[in-house]
Amino acid sequence: MQLFSLIIPFFAIWFAEEGALPKHVTFKKQLIAAESAESAGVFDVNNDGHLDIVSGSYWYQGPEFKRKHFITVFDRVGEYFDDFSTIPMDVNGDGNMDYVTGGWFGASLVWIENPGNNSAWKTHEIYKTGNVETTRAWDVDGDGQLEVVPNTPNKPLAYYKLVRDARGNGTGTFERIEVAASHGHGLGFGDVNGDGRGDFILSNGWLEAPLDLRSGAWKLHESFNLGGASIPVQVQDVNGDGLNDLIVGQAHDYGLDWYEQVLEGQTRTFVKHPIDPYHSQYHCLEWADIDNDGQMELVTGKRYRAHNGNDPGGHDHLGMYYFKWNGESFTKNVISYGPFGEGKGSGIYFAIADLNQSGFLDIVVAGKDGLAVFYNQGH
Repeated sequence: MQLFSLIIPFFAIWFAEEGALPKHVTFKKQLIAAESAESAGVFDVNNDGHLDIVSGSYWYQGPEFKRKHFITVFDRVGEYFDDFSTIPMDVNGDGNMDYVTGGWFGASLVWIENPGNNSAWKTHEIYKTGNVETTRAWDVDGDGQLEVVPNTPNKPLAYYKLVRDARGNGTGTFERIEVAASHGHGLGFGDVNGDGRGDFILSNGWLEAPLDLRSGAWKLHESFNLGGASIPVQVQDVNGDGLNDLIVGQAHDYGLDWYEQVLEGQTRTFVKHPIDPYHSQYHCLEWADIDNDGQMELVTGKRYRAHNGNDPGGHDHLGMYYFKWNGESFTKNVISYGPFGEGKGSGIYFAIADLNQSGFLDIVVAGKDGLAVFYNQGH
């Protein structure tokens, strides 16, 4: 018995030193507002050095987020506000952070101008894109600046590049670069074939970037069918083999999976592995180091009432989770789970940032079940 009691602490120390013991983190939920907007972003609105929360028609002043300020009125259609992303970007170069959004019903990509005071913000149309499922920002052309890419199912895929002056400041206008004549529900971006250029992930395959992004043709490889995929589809090297894999949620059905990239000679295939087949409406997926161990985790949740409760699993409990790669599969960690009013779901766009300078990343999530912050309490 004495030998056994010595062995157990030894192995516990060894596993801890080797990093084999999982570092679970806990979260404290703070409800910010009972609004039903589905997008939330984080940036310093008033240049006071504190991060603020921007969601729907209001911004919430940091660091306590108790003071609410009006932005603008978004059209209300049924259960939806026509505001499906919050991408921070100083579009007009005046030193005040604006943001880019788009709507399904207005069928336009727009930017919302921060006036730098408490007056109403102005809405500027960028392009009449067709129905916008949601919007993301990636550095498509590798110049160190983010381009805006809306997911517009059954419409052309294009990215929008902010035109900058000689000093690198935004001019208030965008250049549109079309990539493909049509695409479906779901969108990702990342280097699939390791050539140093980012490729687009569509629901029916991946678009290989040409050498000349402006005049070259993007080549579609129909290597998979992802169904009604999440936005974004994450392009990450999950298993550390040097090949980027795909992490895909089913936005309007059950399922969360990763697709392992396998390269044999010149043949590139993607092998599907389940992560969580038991929950539905994984619409928005983010990739961040939640537990501060130097490794990235998958953060996602159930989009509450994505199609007004008519999706498979639409009336199941709500949940937010982070999934940690354990070397063989993903381990699911619950941030919030339960029925409406107890569990918290996600909207269509959420943000991850260290709001209180604790050194751990917090999660800001909107949705038809309200706007909340999950403060990361660490280990």
